Amino acid sequence: MQNSPEVHDLPNPKTLHALFAARRRLSCAWFSVGSATLFEIGVAARPDLAVIDRQHGLWDRASMEAAIGLARYQLPVVVRVAENSAHAIAEALDAGAASVLVPLVESAEEAKRAVSHGRYPPFGARSGGGVRPLLAGAAAMKADGERVSIGVMIETVAGVEQVESIAAVEGLGYLFVGTGDLALSRGDAPGAIARDCERILAAAHARGLPCGIFTGDEADARAQLAHGFDFAVAANDIDVVRGGFERAVAALRA
Repeated sequence: MQNSPEVHDLPNPKTLHALFAARRRLSCAWFSVGSATLFEIGVAARPDLAVIDRQHGLWDRASMEAAIGLARYQLPVVVRVAENSAHAIAEALDAGAASVLVPLVESAEEAKRAVSHGRYPPFGARSGGGVRPLLAGAAAMKADGERVSIGVMIETVAGVEQVESIAAVEGLGYLFVGTGDLALSRGDAPGAIARDCERILAAAHARGLPCGIFTGDEADARAQLAHGFDFAVAANDIDVVRGGFERAVAALRA
């Protein structure tokens, strides 16, 4: 890490900690297309938080940096990283993300590794640096690092079976249910996914952790929030754009 002059007139970026402390149900907007412009338009709708999907989305480092720069003082930006690695996690946090969401976590050891990758010493092994973290100086970089939240996705049968030990990992910020991959992992077992979601939610709340869930639309999101989840996906950019075009074309054909 290079030393940089201290600057004191920049605001603090928005964090998940402040949202979670309010203890209210939260809306999430999910972005996969990789367009900072579309991200800016979506954020103008004022969701509580926004997710940039780098696991399955089209985001590269430059577009991620641009999108986070547009929004980090307005709302917390979460990056779902591609993998549980020091490089992937540091890249997202160096871009200014308030949180990283780590996919496919199946054990407490994997969760501990994610936390370590996302925290500066002595709490973890994250390297100091990055253009955006150092804009306000090294002290501000360290302070921002303390406000970072590390979330993990439970989205396999193996993860569900270990969820209680995962939720007990020190320094973990929240759990998130990946419903699509969980359905692939669990297979065709009537009622099993609902039971899995109940177990994940209970494990999170037993440890005082918020728990989010991926939902396909606003109706599903409302139902899951009413069921006790702390945040859910109100909209994702692919479905919003596709649905808008489909409705417009269908209306003209009619």
